[in-house]
Amino acid sequence: MKVEELQNQVKTLQKQVKTLTNRFRTLQDIEEIKTLQRSYGYYLEHWMFQEIIDCFADSPDAAFDSFPGSTYLGKEGVIRYFGHFKEPHPEFLHQLMQVQPVIDVAPDGKTAKGRWYGYGPLAIPSGKGVRESIHSGTYENEYVKEGGKWKILKLRWKINYTTAPGEGFVKPERAAVAEPISFSNMPKPDTPRKDLDARYPSGYIFPFHYKHPVTGKETNEGTRNASVKGVKGYEKGYGMYP
Repeated sequence: MKVEELQNQVKTLQKQVKTLTNRFRTLQDIEEIKTLQRSYGYYLEHWMFQEIIDCFADSPDAAFDSFPGSTYLGKEGVIRYFGHFKEPHPEFLHQLMQVQPVIDVAPDGKTAKGRWYGYGPLAIPSGKGVRESIHSGTYENEYVKEGGKWKILKLRWKINYTTAPGEGFVKPERAAVAEPISFSNMPKPDTPRKDLDARYPSGYIFPFHYKHPVTGKETNEGTRNASVKGVKGYEKGYGMYP
């Protein structure tokens, strides 16, 4: 084989390596953004305000747009919004699942855009009771890489619908004739659940297996869970079984 042919092959291989390296980087960026946005959703569930704030960029271009006419600008605006409610009641719940992402990373790997669905229940203690609702919405977000870490630059949230738990999408005349679902024939579990009922409104936060994706710090669910009765034994065995 001639030297010229070898040189051409080397150039071809170099181009292929560069292309594959760029593709790998993009896939890695997408996975990191998914982790970031999903973590935001888990922190939002119990209004872990410091962890939420840490998900946002320090850039003056940072923005949080929750409802029409309610845009908070810069990191200070994000802090002002999420920091106004620092001690959520145990009955507070904002379980907004972050699902069905479509993420596009810019060619330079420094910025990205993502579209998500958010869906879940909201419970806000009010007066002597709790105001509850179910929300569905769409995110159109922008992300930026700061110091090698992906952060939320702009979070935009549009509500698709809000409904009360007692209401639904099925027409009343159809729902009225539906037979109830029975779980009496479920097989016996290998390990039965023990004493602690960690369901709403216990205030229990299911422990995270990962550290904060931006700060690298442990999250504060342990401190909150310490006040939940029976949680010490409950957290053994993957947080579900003693």
